[in-house]
Amino acid sequence: MKFQALLLCALPALPLSAASLLDSPQAGGLRLKGVSSISFGVNGLLLVADPGSQTVMAVETRDAGPKAKPGAVADIASTIAGGLGTTAENITIKDMAVNPASGKVYLAVQRRPDNASLILTVDSAGKVAPLDLEKLAWAGVTLPGGTASKVTNITDVAFDGERVFATGTCNEEFASRIFTIPVPVKHGSTAGVISAETYHVAHRKWETKAPIQSFIPYHSGDADYVVGAFACTPVAKFRVDDIESGAKVKGVSMVELGSGNRPLDLFDYTDRGGRQWVVVHTQRFKDNLFGPSKFWGVRVSMDHLNAADDKANEKATWRDVKAKAGPEGIEIVEALFGAVQVDKLDDRSAVVLREADGRLSLEVIDLP
Repeated sequence: MKFQALLLCALPALPLSAASLLDSPQAGGLRLKGVSSISFGVNGLLLVADPGSQTVMAVETRDAGPKAKPGAVADIASTIAGGLGTTAENITIKDMAVNPASGKVYLAVQRRPDNASLILTVDSAGKVAPLDLEKLAWAGVTLPGGTASKVTNITDVAFDGERVFATGTCNEEFASRIFTIPVPVKHGSTAGVISAETYHVAHRKWETKAPIQSFIPYHSGDADYVVGAFACTPVAKFRVDDIESGAKVKGVSMVELGSGNRPLDLFDYTDRGGRQWVVVHTQRFKDNLFGPSKFWGVRVSMDHLNAADDKANEKATWRDVKAKAGPEGIEIVEALFGAVQVDKLDDRSAVVLREADGRLSLEVIDLP
């Protein structure tokens, strides 16, 4: 059966708190030129980064629970392709996000040859279905480039409880950008923008063009940060709570995970012992030094991110690239070998898209 025949005819009423997340929303009719990243806020608020229109959209999905564990799907690309009237070779899953309110998995998909951009969902029974954007309220915010420039890519988007952040690049000298959008998200408004400079530990120099590939908002003490990972692979934090739009901010690189890697996903969690971690999921683009797959992940204790400044930048902590763990508080996550996409389900588990024998499977893994 085609996905077009599976669209929901009715939707539950919006929780009042969810409706307050949008200002001057549009009543359906959202069209996507392309999707580079998706993530969730609260109460089913879906954030969509569309670099084709240089816009971040906030979509009220009306998917606010109850929460259930998503079902596994073997060969998910073929399942998606069958519903879209094509073959698995014509399907690219651009990003994946888990709705923390319901546990439902959302997939940003590009179909060839028409390059259509679609959002699909996977429920607790493993059923794959389209998200009907025609029926949902949404608000779009433009991301500014510069005086004579434009945004060339949007790498990630996330919600910190008070505002939306996005990261990306523009075609200026200070190309790396952090965008800020206040909540409620007002349709037709323009985001604030911060130029970001980062010390790349493996390169031993400050850089302004390399974008934050993936990030999380992070609160420590009395300060708000964006904690981001870059190619080759420094993990840096940027204090953003008191930065005005148009300013430049220097990141503080706290950990170096090793050159030759490209970050794909980032999330934080608290383990059973109460210790806080950030998980950095990456793709190795040089010869593997450790592990069976070019797709792998590592968890880093938040103690490293909260370390004193005398352990930052030139003196940042380096991961032992030839071992499963080391130094203390930096460990390989075995369950992420072969995962091409990952997102947290809760503090005990995560959802992964895993590559094996040329096929992608969707599954739930336990976090260490």
